[in-house]
Amino acid sequence: MANAEQLALLKQGIDGWNDWRKKEPNQIIDLSEADFNEAKLMGANLRRANLSGILLREAQLIFADLIEANLTGANLIGAQLQTAFLTRANLTGANLNGANLTAAYLDGANLTKARLTAVSLTGANLREANLSEADLSGSHLLGSNINNARISKSKVYGINVWDLVGEFKEQKDLVITPEGNSPITVDNVKVAQFIYLILNNKEIRDVINSLTSKTVLILGRFAIPERKVILDRLRDKLREHDLLPIVFDFDRPIDKDFTETIKTLAGISYFVIADVTNPKSSPLELQATIPDYQIPFVPIIQEGEHPFAMMVDLQNKYNWVLDTISYDSVETLIHILKPHIIEPAVKKRAELRSMKTTEPTIISGRELLNKK
Repeated sequence: MANAEQLALLKQGIDGWNDWRKKEPNQIIDLSEADFNEAKLMGANLRRANLSGILLREAQLIFADLIEANLTGANLIGAQLQTAFLTRANLTGANLNGANLTAAYLDGANLTKARLTAVSLTGANLREANLSEADLSGSHLLGSNINNARISKSKVYGINVWDLVGEFKEQKDLVITPEGNSPITVDNVKVAQFIYLILNNKEIRDVINSLTSKTVLILGRFAIPERKVILDRLRDKLREHDLLPIVFDFDRPIDKDFTETIKTLAGISYFVIADVTNPKSSPLELQATIPDYQIPFVPIIQEGEHPFAMMVDLQNKYNWVLDTISYDSVETLIHILKPHIIEPAVKKRAELRSMKTTEPTIISGRELLNKK
């Protein structure tokens, strides 16, 4: 229970309280279970105080010194804690739902099992803080310093994270579903935010579905004018078939590794058209990408040219690499596009999907023994 004399002194005013704390810096402060709901404690010196179970609902604690304070089980719902000093404070099981902790210092604080729903932690210092098993649903961590903080097994449904400073030390088993729903867990808070958006935003789901069901990646070298004409006609014709062409020009300067860029684009594509007319059409990138992505690759080549040597090996080894189609003019390419490029690619895509859903054959060891 709270120390009656200290409780009375604090209720008389912050200035008198802080003066007394300066004169008696070694006094043990016990304000546990006291009722300070809606109180104005701005700038109060509550360093190392025992505030376990204290009622601070909607209290104003801006700039308050709560360093190493014991706030276990405290009620801080809707409290104003902007720029408050909570370094190494113990907030285990505290209820901070709807509180404002903008720019607060929570470095090294223990927030295990704390309730932090709809809390603003914008610009807060959470270095080495422990938020394990906390409820951070709907909270805002914008520009927060989370370096070496722990957040494993926390609830992060609807969390908003942007421009985080540093890296979490632990972030496993994060629950991204709301209370009452079957739990879905991930091991990265940024991934959690992304999956939440996918699950709860129809427009984003539609965008992703469109990417994976309509996007056609076109690879080749299109810098020279005659090659550019082919590209433009191919791209326009694909659009007529309700497909979304994405062009990767090997001659176009980029600041990322070719292979990584192609893999990223291939991963969201329905199928790939690779113009291998020029041997500089990066055979190394295709060799690195094709084995990892079970999506149709359709090689095309201008008549009179020869594909790079490894192309036949890729076609023999990976059945999602279709036969190479040659064309003698852009008109020929456009005429054969639907029956000999699009339709075979769509058919192969369906085959690959069917293979993925096929149940594996299980052979009974007992039956094999009985046959012998």
